[in-house]
Amino acid sequence: MNDEKKLPEGKMLILFDGVCHFCNDSIRFIMKRDQHNLFYFASLQSQLGQKMTKERGIDTEKVDSIILIDPGNAYYIKSTAALEITKKLTGLWPILSVFLYLPEGFRNWFYDFVAKNRYDWFGKMDACPMPSPEEQDRFLDT
Repeated sequence: MNDEKKLPEGKMLILFDGVCHFCNDSIRFIMKRDQHNLFYFASLQSQLGQKMTKERGIDTEKVDSIILIDPGNAYYIKSTAALEITKKLTGLWPILSVFLYLPEGFRNWFYDFVAKNRYDWFGKMDACPMPSPEEQDRFLDT
């Protein structure tokens, strides 16, 4: 049986590492600052996450932390995904999008450094945590 929910029209999907503490905390951070409920979420480890990455030819051995999927099959990875997300948040967070003007290689060097060390610095869970009842509607893989 397929319990996969559909991404509502006009919304964006964030795929994230479901067993990473830092990634899960980042998703909760985004949810609190996403006033228009633009973002929906699924873990990379879920069937939906695997399907979406396979359809787009994304190698999850090389990109294993965050992917932003925009309707119409456009997608962003690594630092570009993170900065594209900040553009849609409330508060001063959109100002971080100025870093999109830096060369992607430079931005991704820093991003990859954090991604490579995230388990050591923030820890890793044995399984993806279940979202709270208030959060469940925003997760497409529960």
